[in-house]
Amino acid sequence: MLPRNRARDFRAVRGLKNSMKIALGISIFFCAAVSLHAETSVEIDLQQQKAYLLDNGRPVLASPISSGRYGHLTRTGSFKVLEKERTHYSSMYGKIVDARGNTIVADADAEMPVPSGGKFIPAPMHYFMRFDGADGMHAGYLPGYPASHGCVRMPQQLAIAFFNSVTAGTPVTVFGRTPVDRYSGQSQSGFLRRPRFGPPMGPRFAPPPPFPWWR
Repeated sequence: MLPRNRARDFRAVRGLKNSMKIALGISIFFCAAVSLHAETSVEIDLQQQKAYLLDNGRPVLASPISSGRYGHLTRTGSFKVLEKERTHYSSMYGKIVDARGNTIVADADAEMPVPSGGKFIPAPMHYFMRFDGADGMHAGYLPGYPASHGCVRMPQQLAIAFFNSVTAGTPVTVFGRTPVDRYSGQSQSGFLRRPRFGPPMGPRFAPPPPFPWWR
């Protein structure tokens, strides 16, 4: 049997260990709760032709975009990143080249007839982040206005930054009305428009160079 003083010391040490376990458990639970509360998300403003990367509701990165053109509008709504693919090619759209490699149809789909010796080349959609059916965010050519078949194109370096920041399940919110004018920086009313984040702004894009859409 332990002497009275040693027994009292033993109970004190055991009580201290139990208190430390409880404190550690509370700390782990609190950190997990904070981690779950902090959330990366993406907001896409079709009117402003901008995409925002948000950290717990705070914008940390903005990118110009080229969303779906009329006839192929990017759908608005609440979505989630379904999958990511660094090297992705469209299964539906691309270009048709002849036997010498010359482009004969710059804006082609996979069902178009291909001349003898020619071939259909799928459009590259690298750093692809699918969020709605076949549509997703990816690196691509920005002519300065909505020009895609529904996807959201970004400059490559910004697409890489978004790609590295999101995961499957990251919320994606698409809102706003696709601009009516050919160039998204123009407004029929002539008034400055207020974006989702930041001060009012006017035209941002210069007239596009005469490149095919897939570049």
